[in-house]
Amino acid sequence: MLAQSPRATAGDLLTLDTAGTAEGAQVAVAQALRGNARIIIGPLFAAESRAAARAAGAVPVLSFSNDEELIGSGAFLLGITATQSVGAILGYARSRGVRRVAVLGGPSRWSAQGSAAAARLQGVGDLDVRLLPAATGTADLLAALRRAGGGELPDALLVTEGGDALRAAARATAASGLQLLGTQQALELPAQDVSGAWLSGPDPAALSALAQRYRAAGTSSPGLLAALANDAMTIVETMRDAGVVDRPALLAARPASLIAGAIRFAPDGSATRNLPILAAGANGYIRVDGNGAL
Repeated sequence: MLAQSPRATAGDLLTLDTAGTAEGAQVAVAQALRGNARIIIGPLFAAESRAAARAAGAVPVLSFSNDEELIGSGAFLLGITATQSVGAILGYARSRGVRRVAVLGGPSRWSAQGSAAAARLQGVGDLDVRLLPAATGTADLLAALRRAGGGELPDALLVTEGGDALRAAARATAASGLQLLGTQQALELPAQDVSGAWLSGPDPAALSALAQRYRAAGTSSPGLLAALANDAMTIVETMRDAGVVDRPALLAARPASLIAGAIRFAPDGSATRNLPILAAGANGYIRVDGNGAL
């Protein structure tokens, strides 16, 4: 977890260890407040973030978590959420003529939140969203899709679970004519495994540029967490350049360039984000559209 004072530079950041616990997060925040911190960057997990927000009071906490159950806790969710990812990919699919979408979920919290987000979009812009039964497996997936569609296949299948589930769905629906849709959780897969699928996620070119900076500094290639940390610092620098670092400034901030997509925070800690759309193919994940938000 990082803390920054009102006019601190990157070199003045205070790095604090939460020890991976809610109690540790509270102790770390108390130490940061004694140092006159005006914003807390981190923690990563929901329980720590909730505790940090309680301890921070009016000082904003930019959590790396993507757990939407944190909304309303006082923390601001910087992590890419399932709702953001699902909204972006369904918005793009609709712009490409997709109307009937079946949704295949899984057991994870991310998948449950993504499926719920898809269900909320039923009827938005003439989208027809059908949630498949939770017990649907990939062995009889095409039959289940036809049953859900009254005998017809939908235009697209959205898989809200992680990468392995999307790969299995790609195999089960190969040559069916279905457009496969996925979320940023599936980007851990080689693009060739889900060739033709559309996914929402950070711009590969922006991630590549960040990786080049890491390699130039002699460190290993970064993951999404490093990209979020980079974006957090960009957000803080935007506020600092405007003259103040506090909660109203965070709500008003409009940083021009973020690796994980331009973001706008709401008072309850949720955020809208412009996620790029990526197409999977032989040459990897290629950006095809910059904003698929509904």
